[in-house]
Amino acid sequence: MENSIYIALSSQMVLRRQLSMVANNLANVNTPSFKGEEMLFSEYLTDAENTKFGSNDSKYHFVQAIGNMRDLAEGPMTRTGNELDVAIDGEGYFIVNTEEGKRYTRHGRFQLNQNNELITAAGHVVQSENGGPITIPVEAVNISISTDGTVANGDENIGKLALVTFEDQQKLERGQNNLYQTDQIEKPPERTNIVQGMLEQSNVNSIIELTQMIEIHRKHDSVKRVIDDEHKRIERMINRLGQSGGQS
Repeated sequence: MENSIYIALSSQMVLRRQLSMVANNLANVNTPSFKGEEMLFSEYLTDAENTKFGSNDSKYHFVQAIGNMRDLAEGPMTRTGNELDVAIDGEGYFIVNTEEGKRYTRHGRFQLNQNNELITAAGHVVQSENGGPITIPVEAVNISISTDGTVANGDENIGKLALVTFEDQQKLERGQNNLYQTDQIEKPPERTNIVQGMLEQSNVNSIIELTQMIEIHRKHDSVKRVIDDEHKRIERMINRLGQSGGQS
């Protein structure tokens, strides 16, 4: 039974981590371009030991974490009508420059800073294909962003949004403001269209996440009962040993 209690405690920790991940998904259900995450784990059964306090007829369900996985599916598109809002239809990430260095994002809610440079809502400059910022002329009145990311004012090309992807997107590390970082080599995306006046929404399904949260709570309660039962068994053993010692 000692092995079972150890596994139960490990399973309890895994379930708490999974619950935290589900809670984070739910907290970002309205965050544009957010990609939900899930924990990968294996579930297995173990027999209760055939002792006075256990029976071979009972089974314990346990889980073991084997990693995390990000859902890379695109979120639904929402039309905003804002000419500086853009969504990526297909694979790829925008490049932004931060104080910590280059970062990547699919969140295309852009605006202009005091220098008329295209920036994110958090104030990070959006990188153009040539590596510099995209500066919108003060007199610009008809800003268009084509499907390949070219930014124009009427017939005048202003710049082109840099778009990249990576060999293994699961290895992208997510940080603050839904920005990603990686040491992987950038490569051009093969299947991408930029859609102006729209934003990609979170791909988190709140109903699925709530259902999963309920299931996690049930599993956690089941594991807790195993732990509580073992504690009671140990207490009974200690009491019996104490009684035996007193009689001798």
